[in-house]
Amino acid sequence: MKTKILIVDDDADALELMHELFEGKGYLPFTATNGLLALDLVREEEPDMVITDIRMPDMDGMQLLSEMSKRYPNIPVIMVTAHGTIEAAVEAIKMGAKDYILKPLRLDEILTKVETIAQLRNLVKENEYLRSRLAQRFNIKNIIGKSDKINELFKLIHDVAPTNTTVLITGENGTGKELIANAIHFNSPNVNKPFIKLNCGVLAENLLESELFGHVKGAFTGAIKDKIGRFELANGGTLFLDEIGDISPNMQVKLLRVLQEGEFERVGGTETLKVDVRIITATNMDLEEKIREGKFRQDLYYRLNVIPIHVPPLRERKDDIRLLVDHFMEKFEKLHRKKITKIEDEALEALETYDWPGNIRELENYMERAIVLNKTGIITKNDYPETIAKSQKAVVAYNEAKGLSNAVEEYERHLILSELNHNKGNKAKTAQKFKISRSTFMSKLKKYEIN
Repeated sequence: MKTKILIVDDDADALELMHELFEGKGYLPFTATNGLLALDLVREEEPDMVITDIRMPDMDGMQLLSEMSKRYPNIPVIMVTAHGTIEAAVEAIKMGAKDYILKPLRLDEILTKVETIAQLRNLVKENEYLRSRLAQRFNIKNIIGKSDKINELFKLIHDVAPTNTTVLITGENGTGKELIANAIHFNSPNVNKPFIKLNCGVLAENLLESELFGHVKGAFTGAIKDKIGRFELANGGTLFLDEIGDISPNMQVKLLRVLQEGEFERVGGTETLKVDVRIITATNMDLEEKIREGKFRQDLYYRLNVIPIHVPPLRERKDDIRLLVDHFMEKFEKLHRKKITKIEDEALEALETYDWPGNIRELENYMERAIVLNKTGIITKNDYPETIAKSQKAVVAYNEAKGLSNAVEEYERHLILSELNHNKGNKAKTAQKFKISRSTFMSKLKKYEIN
């Protein structure tokens, strides 16, 4: 979309000169001969900036600037003045004008000033658009679900968001902990302030310290310039720290200091910096268990866990599966330009039977796969991975009274296969998930002939 520029001057030659200049550079210019006419055009055309002469009949440039400041404070104004009235231009800057241009007009100077302001204006508009989209995306109403547990979660977010208190979000992988953090920030009074995120689990300790607190030039090998950390970037807004249970004891001490004192130093620096930041953290770990093991500081835990929010796994909110399926169908039909006319009841029942060790992320993955590979426009249970079919078979085996032990074994085999698939075949990680020894887990793999 072209940048709209309103030019206001009672000099016809000056109007024509600037109109041709801006039109030739791809702008969309409008003209007015005095301030009164200009205000009418501002209301009708909503220009991106106004360039006005100071001396004009009926309403001069200073009066126009005054009215613009009151009615349209977000539209930048550039003043045009002769050398003899430069004091008026300086006064106009004090009144809110963005810049001024001296007569006689220099075309290169005009274009430079206009291009700079146009770029800043476009950035502001883009940020406003992105913020509105984010606010819509992370509105509480856009968290999908109708189950009792999700309704309880909605109420807690609604109560917590308007405050500035620290929040600890817990839950299994794939449950949507980051989505909850987003919803809290974008429904808070700080919605227009920074929202900075960092996954603490993917960084080594020295890199994590630099990311959080920043560093000064020469602090370590490779520190070729000063770096601003996430705490500084989030000042006045919200800092979301995911996988907080993975940080080292040394980093726990430094994080505790920021939470207690609101201050820190950059790595290698001596200047103490102060920040005002709301902290939201998330973890899939049992931090109380880590405290008992001596791996997590109890004082830090109490600082982080002022408001605990637990996100339930999908297996505990199966009433929401059909809503989630509808959401993912709509999303992936649009994304992949596919038309799905229906999903069979048996396919839905298979989804509701499955235990979802990978939670919503796993459901989203399976729905996308089913839609992308579908050839008929009708989703059946055969469009899903074998693990879901086996889960349904276990329930059927029990329902058909083939014996409890057989049904339990079939179900256990399904769970092992599903979790192995989720962990990309990592046996040690899967055994840890089930809280059994590696040798016991290997015996089960042999028993169920799982390779």
